[in-house]
Amino acid sequence: MYFEKAGKDNTQATLQIAKEEAIRRRIKHIVVASTYGDTGVRMAEMLKDTGHNLVVVSHNVGFKEAGKGSFEAEKRAQIESLGGKVLTATMVLRNVGTAIREKQGYSQQDLIAHVLRMFGQGMKVCVEIVAMAADAGLIPLGNVVAVAGTVRGADTAAVLGTNSSNRFFDIKVREILAKPSDF
Repeated sequence: MYFEKAGKDNTQATLQIAKEEAIRRRIKHIVVASTYGDTGVRMAEMLKDTGHNLVVVSHNVGFKEAGKGSFEAEKRAQIESLGGKVLTATMVLRNVGTAIREKQGYSQQDLIAHVLRMFGQGMKVCVEIVAMAADAGLIPLGNVVAVAGTVRGADTAAVLGTNSSNRFFDIKVREILAKPSDF
């Protein structure tokens, strides 16, 4: 599916595509980016009682403001009550790279992130959250469906072959299921 415009208006369609493709392909693991928890809750509600392993990945504490997280506690509880897991962890392509860039003006992580953004912001995030979930041991090696978006909501879904961040270049984008065409 190619969406005319990027953004949260595509969230319901993207989550539906992700769910349907995971079921059709017998992929039991779904990884979803969610900054505040809204997208994670929507996916958890859609996957209730399906037996899928849902991992919702949020920004690290301190992403926008030192010592503060953005993921809402009540949404975390809601996702967990529906059987999902919430991972708040260091973003693979941002944190150390941001610190280096602030001191040196450039980092290798920036280069990798910019290359992935050639396919859209959501694709960069899909690859990143799969590495983060693998690092935390919340998904096994194998194929997963990853969901992310541009700014808010979801507009990108893909089937990815997983690996951890220290094997970042062994992560495989197997198939793009949905993405915006105007990014």
